[in-house]
Amino acid sequence: MSSIILLDASPLGIISNPRSSLQNLACHQWVKERLASGAQILIPEVVDYEVRRELLRANKTQSLARLNGLKSALGYLPITTQVMLRAAELWAQARNMGKPTASDQALDADMILAAQAALLIADGDSVIVATTNVAHLSLFVPAARWQDII
Repeated sequence: MSSIILLDASPLGIISNPRSSLQNLACHQWVKERLASGAQILIPEVVDYEVRRELLRANKTQSLARLNGLKSALGYLPITTQVMLRAAELWAQARNMGKPTASDQALDADMILAAQAALLIADGDSVIVATTNVAHLSLFVPAARWQDII
């Protein structure tokens, strides 16, 4: 059984940022500590998309280079057909519970991310999503603010 941390867009955006703010430095240190403790940190494909599209729009070439490096250094979790089928189920379930996580027209990246986590959990892995959006994701999978994952 692996201990896996899936990064959501906020922490991935922070560690992709080349500036040396207190938050950026803290997040980098958190990643180093989690890796040293034996956790596997993965970048889900849908999260890479969310961060990458904004970096491309804003022409942030240094951040894009860092993002590309992180994909190699940490690990990358591609989207599969199985993920998308599970995401559709979660999307419908959230609405049937009266707790939609995005507009009906939105692709709803949170449900794709939750589906990836749920499938890893079903395979026997210990998974938590590092996020700033705990409410939506924790409807279906373990999620916590990245600062609170130790």
